[in-house]
Amino acid sequence: MTAKSYEHRRDWLELKLRRTADIFAIKLCSYAVMSNHYHVVLHVRPDIAEAWSEREVVERWSNLFVGTLFSQRYLAGEPLSEQQWAVLRRDIKCWRNRLMDISWFMRIVNESIARQANKEDRCTGRFWEGRFKSQALLDERALLSCMAYVDLNPIRARMANSPDESDHTAIKYRIEVLTHDISACSGLEQFVGITKHAIGIPYRLKDYLNLVDWTGRSIRHDKHGSIPDQIPPILQRLDLDMASWIILTTEFEARFQSWVGSAHINRRVCRGNLAQAASRSLTPV
Repeated sequence: MTAKSYEHRRDWLELKLRRTADIFAIKLCSYAVMSNHYHVVLHVRPDIAEAWSEREVVERWSNLFVGTLFSQRYLAGEPLSEQQWAVLRRDIKCWRNRLMDISWFMRIVNESIARQANKEDRCTGRFWEGRFKSQALLDERALLSCMAYVDLNPIRARMANSPDESDHTAIKYRIEVLTHDISACSGLEQFVGITKHAIGIPYRLKDYLNLVDWTGRSIRHDKHGSIPDQIPPILQRLDLDMASWIILTTEFEARFQSWVGSAHINRRVCRGNLAQAASRSLTPV
């Protein structure tokens, strides 16, 4: 009896995630493609979408779909009447919104992989078990705990011993970019440090790598209580204690549902300010 390997499909999915994020105004903070599921932390970036010209919106949408007759004529340099322009501008507004929509992002990623897999298997029908689940991350503590939870998935599943050996994860890709001095995919969200105006992950990559390494050592079954003497600065800044941090990064999905954040933020959300909070949130799927 022979067993067919589907490991190459993890390559498909990782590449599709990065390429889709490169087109969308949605950036990847973290991802982990496992054997039968995947996790991803997304940052919706309306500032990027709003900065696109009309032509750039059409070009990006045309990388995903055929578009309309008017959009095709526009890209070909053919003249459009005033009425045709009005119709195209209405479509451009719609496409701009879709290019920063998580549901559309997930639809494109999942449908593409389903088509590839069904073609390889010579079959039709449903490939994914169900619709994705999402949680809004409302503050920095929620963001960091979820990113670490995702990046450490292969280690917790005993598929890898360290982040740099964790195949098909964002943290391994970031380490490769860092150590091999290569250009990172623009679909990845950037670590920008603590700045007033830059938009991105508000920490240094070096601090985050230290944090993940420390967390990984703490939850490994063969290294109980092996905590480094020097706690990463990022833990001190967020006032995180070891016990609560380990709980967060090992039981993230079990403990949280629709949104994650500090108690006062959750109370504010419950009072009806979810839209405002979610507009700045980073969302895991």
